[in-house]
Amino acid sequence: MPSEPVRTVFFLSDFGTQDEFVGVVHAVIERRAPGTTVIDLTHHVPPFDVRAGSHTLVRAVPHLGPGVVLGVVDPGVGTSRRGLALVVTRAEAGGTLGFVGPDNGLLVAAAEAAAEAPITRVVELRRDQPLADRGPTFDGRDLFAPAAAALCAGAVPEDLGEAVDPASLVRLAGGVVEQGRLDDGRTCLRAEVTWVDHFGNLQLAATVADARVAGIPSAGSIDLAARVETGAAYLDGLPPSLVPDGVRLRCVDAFGDLEHGEFGLLVDANGHLAVVAGEASAASWLNVGAGELLVLAW
Repeated sequence: MPSEPVRTVFFLSDFGTQDEFVGVVHAVIERRAPGTTVIDLTHHVPPFDVRAGSHTLVRAVPHLGPGVVLGVVDPGVGTSRRGLALVVTRAEAGGTLGFVGPDNGLLVAAAEAAAEAPITRVVELRRDQPLADRGPTFDGRDLFAPAAAALCAGAVPEDLGEAVDPASLVRLAGGVVEQGRLDDGRTCLRAEVTWVDHFGNLQLAATVADARVAGIPSAGSIDLAARVETGAAYLDGLPPSLVPDGVRLRCVDAFGDLEHGEFGLLVDANGHLAVVAGEASAASWLNVGAGELLVLAW
């Protein structure tokens, strides 16, 4: 039975804004669900970077009202990968939040974060008969936008496809966070850079809770080290940090506590540790990008 329409779509993609892709998706949603508000979260996820898109959605969902999240970072478009629609109930925020996009790990972490519970209600989207003169390379327009519009117009996921086992959904590996000790006796926390924002701040996978457990001091300074334990095996396939030894991070509460170009460590607005620089790009000055590992030592 159709539900009460909630005509808001929260749209994220790696489409960029140079081409017509985003505008066409907007147009399809408006045609199929007139009056729908489309809020563009971002269309500048690095191309093909599903992990970056997933992290972005996880950061965004606590601030979204009822509606449908449309996520399209889809290097597997046109292949046998599934298209999904799912709905979760939000205990604290109230109402429901739908998710539409590819089954490549993009949606799952954000959906579970929004519900604070495992996903239980998910379908594989049915496809219309493809047009003979078009290739299957724009599911944002041809599959996901129509599904998002249908949910906004009152459809339920079961109207859009066949139920699938939530355990079969593609899931991404979590960010690396490891406690340890360096050869010189210092305690360390090895953490993956999960996001480099517009200002060059380096968000780490480690949260404020991880910092407390590890015992990172809340004042003073710590080192940004390059080496970890001798003979450590990098089973996750990620290399150790390439940052040279000797970089000091001052533990601060705010960006403005740092001098120009001074490196610091703070808890960011999303509750994660971040390596930053005073009115400068820590990413550029340290030559570090998302996916690399940093070692905090004290």
